[in-house]
Amino acid sequence: MTACPQLSETGAIAQARYVCALGALASVIAIPGAVPITHCGPGCATKQIHALSGISGYQGGEVPVPSTNLGTREVVFGGAETLDALITATWERIEADLLVVLAGCIPGLIGDDLDAVVRAQRRQGVPVVLAETLGYQGTNFTGHEQVARAIIEQFVGEDDGPRNPRRVNVWALVPYQNPFWRGDLEEIHRVLSGIGLEVSILFGHSSAGIADWQAIPRAGINLVLSPWVGRELARTLERKYGQTTLHQPALPIGAAATSALLRQIAALAGLPAEPVEAFITAEERRYYLYLRDFNAFYAGCSSQYRLPSHLLVAGESAYALAITRFMVGQLGLEPARIVITENPPDSAQETIRAAFRDLGDGLSTEITFAADGEQIHRLLRETNLTGAFPILFATTWDGELARQLDAPLIEIGYPATDEVVLSRTYLGYRGALALIERIYTTVVRASTAA
Repeated sequence: MTACPQLSETGAIAQARYVCALGALASVIAIPGAVPITHCGPGCATKQIHALSGISGYQGGEVPVPSTNLGTREVVFGGAETLDALITATWERIEADLLVVLAGCIPGLIGDDLDAVVRAQRRQGVPVVLAETLGYQGTNFTGHEQVARAIIEQFVGEDDGPRNPRRVNVWALVPYQNPFWRGDLEEIHRVLSGIGLEVSILFGHSSAGIADWQAIPRAGINLVLSPWVGRELARTLERKYGQTTLHQPALPIGAAATSALLRQIAALAGLPAEPVEAFITAEERRYYLYLRDFNAFYAGCSSQYRLPSHLLVAGESAYALAITRFMVGQLGLEPARIVITENPPDSAQETIRAAFRDLGDGLSTEITFAADGEQIHRLLRETNLTGAFPILFATTWDGELARQLDAPLIEIGYPATDEVVLSRTYLGYRGALALIERIYTTVVRASTAA
């Protein structure tokens, strides 16, 4: 892991597109029945959840987060007793199935023995786990995995019961980091259930909450839909529970990618082919009927509107890869510049590069890693766009740059303050149609305003 993810080579990062590891409290909030308890300085928890929930599509979901609000006294004498009292008070006053303690920077620096506090509470019957989400050691991407690992190791525990080959645990998207995570997970749940799988979606409104987490050991398959987030966790589950992992680096957008994923996981789960193909046929029929209708616009208006020819992307690797595969492979755009912004650990970077070298049908592209907003903008400005009509998939940070490049902007990541997002999805069959609508509505408006 990069030692200082909040710093660039030249100093502090401008226009950061993630938060610190404590931001994983949003992942806890995304689990129905789970309550985060933050052991950190005053204001830390509020800033994290407001940043992720408030200015990432105005997603809502902000809830009271109990916090020790550590001050000078705790820095000098330790904050373990304060945390112990807060866990007791939270369990007595807030309805919850699970409490997740997230440790911030201060306890990491002063050396509080939080594990002893949490173990003592568990011995008293309180379902509580500890995640060491020290802000200076990682981002909310790594914090998300620390939370999941803590729940599995300290709450779910060992299980030598039978495995259901048709049950799948889904590891995809960091809650609240991406504005569309809720709708995206719903679409993933819908299509996997549609072919006959039992699905533990784990986060969001499609999750059964703690029951899904307790059922993790009984699944036969862990489905990882990300270049790197969730991959190491799935490997741990392979060793712990003897499960199989299906790792698909790209989130599926469109009929080709979604149908291929469904056939692959259906074969792995041993599902009968007939109902799987029946579901896929029905979904593809609907999808291609709408594309046929869209073709009237595409063929008839290509001279009237300036349709994009080249693709610019600045975003987290999971969504950047999915968008690039769809735009290049299905809509025929030329990849001009792809910038990955989440500052992944060094160990994950080659995995991400390899995913972009395999876009399908012999297509590939190279990528650049950059977390600093000024560097990202410089890279995009330096891209050769001579004779090109670019479209930019990025964030609100990049609005002025999009105007300078004369490129329509589609917001796909954090922060997103010009989008209000509830259940929108860009994944699967239905999400791809919504994405096409969004792209070409933006293109038409830009052409009309020019």
